[in-house]
Amino acid sequence: MNSESSLVCDFCWRHCHIAPGHAGVCSVRRNEGGTLVTEGYGKIVALAVDPIEKKPLYHFFPGSPTFSFALFGCNFTCSFCQNYAISQKAYQYDRSNTQGRCMSSKDLVELALQKGCHSISYTYSEPLVWQDYMIEVALLAHQKGMQNIMVTNGSFSQEALKRLLPLIDAFNVDVKGNELFYRTVCNGELHIVLDAIDFLVKHNAHLEITTMLIESLHTQEDVANLGKILKNLGVQVWHLSRFFPRYIMQDVSATSEAYLRRMVDVASLSGIPYIYSGNSEVENATYCPSCHALLIEPRVGRSRSKNLSPSLEKGICPHCGSSVYGVFA
Repeated sequence: MNSESSLVCDFCWRHCHIAPGHAGVCSVRRNEGGTLVTEGYGKIVALAVDPIEKKPLYHFFPGSPTFSFALFGCNFTCSFCQNYAISQKAYQYDRSNTQGRCMSSKDLVELALQKGCHSISYTYSEPLVWQDYMIEVALLAHQKGMQNIMVTNGSFSQEALKRLLPLIDAFNVDVKGNELFYRTVCNGELHIVLDAIDFLVKHNAHLEITTMLIESLHTQEDVANLGKILKNLGVQVWHLSRFFPRYIMQDVSATSEAYLRRMVDVASLSGIPYIYSGNSEVENATYCPSCHALLIEPRVGRSRSKNLSPSLEKGICPHCGSSVYGVFA
């Protein structure tokens, strides 16, 4: 590759050097005529109004709807990808066909407001690889008084972290497993994700972590070790979710409810105050970590009660006066 004619993309930690006419690892960022462009810019491949708990975020405006959407692409190649049809280039999704809907950032924000949402979630695929469009939407959303939510694999570059921190009001970051798991299953690196978590915690960003557990691959020791690491980083909320067979792992059994319950018990030993089950039959309530009083009751489906006490809306347990992590009003 001629390094003099290549361009460096700083959207994620890879810092791909992209030659003219070629794309980076994600297949989304391309060098066209000496300019880096995002292929499929503004082309919406998934869109829905979701309960905010589906992101999952349990401590950020619980009970509210969020306007969720995605463009195509991802910079990981996870064998278990749950949304592979809109993220994985190996699936040979044709981004030039009629699937998807081209929308301006202005139209997207206006639609979110029409749907009665006060937040927009960049989710389903990996928003890092289309962050230029995300930034355009997020700026408009803030102008309209809306919140921005990013659901991400956390493989930020330092440039992207600094660029996005002022615009994103809540992050859900995947922590997928140990370093070996990242290298062999995801084509990623755990330490990059942990560095991003450290940055977000130190900059007081609202942050919740998700780990999808594959019963045949994640051990009790893995969960215990991750719990220690996340606790030391200052993580307050950790979601452990069940795996279902997808993509290249079609023949791997779904994670059982019994296994998930055991791993939640293991995770609870970490000292992280708020731990939840995901993709599960378990109804997740929120309890005060100090006095163990019930703070937020579960509801039918993924959304939870909107009826919060005035104290909790201020982030204070109404029973013991302890601080409760989150943004509730």
